[in-house]
Amino acid sequence: MTETAQSAPAGRGVRLPRTARRAQLLAAAQDVFVANGYHAAAMDEIAERAGVSKPVLYQHFPGKLELYMALLESHVDQLVGQVRQAIASSPDNKQRVRATVAAFYDFVDGEGQAFRMVFESDLRSEPAVLEVVERATTDSVDAITDTITADAGLPPDRARLLAVGLVGLSQVTARAWLADGRKVPKDDAVALISNLTWRGIGGGFPLQQH
Repeated sequence: MTETAQSAPAGRGVRLPRTARRAQLLAAAQDVFVANGYHAAAMDEIAERAGVSKPVLYQHFPGKLELYMALLESHVDQLVGQVRQAIASSPDNKQRVRATVAAFYDFVDGEGQAFRMVFESDLRSEPAVLEVVERATTDSVDAITDTITADAGLPPDRARLLAVGLVGLSQVTARAWLADGRKVPKDDAVALISNLTWRGIGGGFPLQQH
């Protein structure tokens, strides 16, 4: 199935498959939501930025909230996927810690500033949004908890507390690093934070022999 953009010059006469059009609309919406926040973002502006008419935009997303939620879900899935990939990247726990810290730095440093929608959403009063935002943390914590429980031999409640610490430290320092203008090279920043974390986890809770 293809569509033709109807209004803005950038999209006039351009026929795109539905999936490609949806991706185009999401990219335009990302720019507007990051720049303006949810409440100040307008569907007119999103349509104009995408080079389509509002009817084309509404064919894909019935309203602004649905568009915002689609983006938010995508970003949270991306972050959680990166954390799970980091945990699975090596059997060596020190390398796992470093890869997990790096996952948060990479996410915060990614194109489009997706992290702002996840960590700085101005729509947390909306229950559906809050649920998705919190999933970014809880699913990341769950993935790390499972590994710590299995490999360090800790009870799940203690393993989870360590996982919360790793996620919280990674997220907060990554955002602070970005806000400070990336003055420390990213690889060095990741090494600093992962070494700090590993000294606690690795020193107190060594890998169990299975």
